Amino acid sequence: MARRAAVRGFTLIELIVAVAILGILATGLLPLAQLAAQRGKEQELRIALRELRGAIDAYKKAADEGRIEKKVDQSGYPSELAVLVEGVRDARSTEDKAVYFLRRIPRDPFFDDVTIPAEKTWALRSYDSPPDDPRAGDDVFDVFSQSRKVGLNGVPYRQW
Repeated sequence: MARRAAVRGFTLIELIVAVAILGILATGLLPLAQLAAQRGKEQELRIALRELRGAIDAYKKAADEGRIEKKVDQSGYPSELAVLVEGVRDARSTEDKAVYFLRRIPRDPFFDDVTIPAEKTWALRSYDSPPDDPRAGDDVFDVFSQSRKVGLNGVPYRQW
C-alpha cells in the first residue's frame, strides 16, 4: 500500500518543468494576442473612416444636386459631423422632410477616453486647408484619426 502511494502523482521536478513549459507558451502567445487586438482596431478604423467619408461625400452630392440649401460662399460640405446624424431639410420636398446621412457617428477606435462624444474623437479637415497640414474650419471636408500611433503597415493612423 505504501509503495502504491509513492508511485501516484507528480514529482516536484515534473511540476516545475510543466509550469516552465506553460510559461514559455504563454509568453509566446501574448504578442500574438496583442497583434490580433491591434488588427481588430485597425479594421474598425477602416470601416469607420469609410462610413464617415461616404456620408460626407453623400452630403456634398446632395448639396450639389440642390437637395440641401447652401449659400453661394459655402463649399457644400457639412458644417459639423453632427449634421450627418441630425439631418437637414430637403429643399426639393414640398413637405417638411429631412435628409439623413448617418444613423450614428462611429467612434475612433484608437481614442481612449470613452466619456468624449463620438464626433469629438475625430480630427477634422476643412475644404480650405491643405492636405499636408489639415485643420478644422467652416466645414468638414475629411476626417482622420487623432492617434499618433503607426499602423501595422507602417503608415501613421492620422494618414489613413
